[in-house]
Amino acid sequence: MAAHLVRRCSWLLRAATRLAPAMAPAGRPGLARAAHRTLASSAPSPSSHSSGSWSELLEKEVFTPFAENQEVDQLIEKATGPEELLRLLGSGHCLHQNHAALVLIRLCRLLSEKPEHKATLTQDARLQQLLYLINSQISTVWNGTLVKLLRSLYVLSLPTASRTLRSAEQEVRWRLRRLKYKQLAFLVESSATYMQEQGSQELLAELLVHLERRWAEIEDGRTVVAMMMKAGHLSESLMNRLEDKCLELVEQFGPDELRKVLVTLAAQNRRSVPVLRAISYHLVQKPFLLTKSILLDLAYAYGKLGFHQTQVFQRLAADLLPYTPSLTSSEVARCTKSFAFLKWLNLPLFEAFTQHVLSRAQSITVPHLCNMLLAFARVNFRPGQDQFFSLVHKKLGVELEGLDLALQVDVVWALCVLQQVRDVELHAVLRPEFQAQFLGSGSPKDQSTFQKLVHISATAQLEHPEYTGPLLPASALVPLLPALDGKVTPLQKDLQGALRGLLGTADRGSFTVATQYGWVLDAEVLLDADGQFLPVRDFMAPHLVLPCGSQPLPTGAKRLAFLRWEFPNFNSRSKDLLGRFMLARRHLLAAGFLLVDVPYYEWLELKSEWQKGAYLKDKMRKAVAEQLAK
Repeated sequence: MAAHLVRRCSWLLRAATRLAPAMAPAGRPGLARAAHRTLASSAPSPSSHSSGSWSELLEKEVFTPFAENQEVDQLIEKATGPEELLRLLGSGHCLHQNHAALVLIRLCRLLSEKPEHKATLTQDARLQQLLYLINSQISTVWNGTLVKLLRSLYVLSLPTASRTLRSAEQEVRWRLRRLKYKQLAFLVESSATYMQEQGSQELLAELLVHLERRWAEIEDGRTVVAMMMKAGHLSESLMNRLEDKCLELVEQFGPDELRKVLVTLAAQNRRSVPVLRAISYHLVQKPFLLTKSILLDLAYAYGKLGFHQTQVFQRLAADLLPYTPSLTSSEVARCTKSFAFLKWLNLPLFEAFTQHVLSRAQSITVPHLCNMLLAFARVNFRPGQDQFFSLVHKKLGVELEGLDLALQVDVVWALCVLQQVRDVELHAVLRPEFQAQFLGSGSPKDQSTFQKLVHISATAQLEHPEYTGPLLPASALVPLLPALDGKVTPLQKDLQGALRGLLGTADRGSFTVATQYGWVLDAEVLLDADGQFLPVRDFMAPHLVLPCGSQPLPTGAKRLAFLRWEFPNFNSRSKDLLGRFMLARRHLLAAGFLLVDVPYYEWLELKSEWQKGAYLKDKMRKAVAEQLAK
């Protein structure tokens, strides 16, 4: 009976020895060695062990390897240099299949701290031995370790044809369905750049597909935010899923997560209105403590995306005001620019920015000053302190000609908007050799710059009678005419229709009139001294790009210009026009026009054609009365 029992146990131990390699990844790689040693020790005297001695033997031989594995794990974790790790390969330690991968992972972590060791390490033969060992055991590496191993192989910058790298990639590809979502997310977050650089686009594409299909497995906001930042730009469909998950989990987000999502959307220029609305709601409703860096990033993101939310802007401005003295010149310029993009003029905040510049007048750089000047011009903010413009002229007097050509034009144009330009600055950008660099250019940027040159020339002509320098030639304005064939807005179409009904005949008015000052009139009419319409095209019109008509204007006649003002022409939540359009009004008034302003908020209240006609007549009467009152 005892002999039969011993034979039976021997057979079971032999089977365990054969099955041990397959069982090793499950967490017991030492079982085979234990079984082998058990068989060897029990074979000489099969009947000499009692049941108690069998228990002692199994406890000793089966669980001792785990203590040895834990010892190796500790040696790997405590290693402080590459040499300590490579020494484990030949030190007699029993390394199971996962240990070789752990050694390489720890090795790469140490190299990230001391990159100067990388060159010598790549020449070490023991590294090649380690890579060979990993390649031979790749199928038995645990899932979590496999993901970190692949990232470490990318960090080592192995050749594209490396067998170990390709084996690891193939193993990951086979296990994609078994890997947890967080493991897939970690791999994409940490290795997407390496995959693109090292020719592993196919694996990256498969990873993105699996991440998209399994998006419902995301359970925490950190994973959503990290994936949007690292992988959202790689796949449009994945980003759509991540935005849906973001809407689901946004209530769990703190201010830092909200900031990261907004900055990510801004970096991708992705104006996801549902996500922006949800984030704006939580920013307004929850009493988050917003730090200076978070406030600056929020202002940047909203400005970049052009998303308007009044309550958010009010909070940003109110929370930023106490931080103003501690901001750097770069942060002030950046914040001013962000609010200008949003067309949000908060007077206390902008005055604080102005005071900040004046208090650092000696250290502020010209680029930062130019950014603030352009921002002020956009929202038509004129600082109350005259010292600000004195500082601007002082800085520009030395460095204006050293700026980029387009920036020179932008800066002088901004000074024109704010009515602070000087003759020497006008002359600097209206010189014939300067103009020639933008004439005839087909690029949209150069055409926009040339349009500003036209406005600068009009400022010199209309608002600076003492200016004797060069102006833009009339021939340079002719190419502007094809730009008039733009999209007609509903307000423009409605206004022109109402005017045609009011005028009666076509010769009494002109529509979409291009002036030599760079501005386009929605309509132009002439009134005689009695207030009757005159045929526009019969009389001389020196303001046109291509003058027409031969008769001089009758005595007492008045030239009226109709200007419609759409919603985007105003500052946010305000009836104040942006700086560009205030410049247009000033130019046309200086050119002798009586202006009939038609803002969108008044026109939308008119329901019938009769109301619209009466409105236009009343506007014309008021314009004439104001001119007579002067």
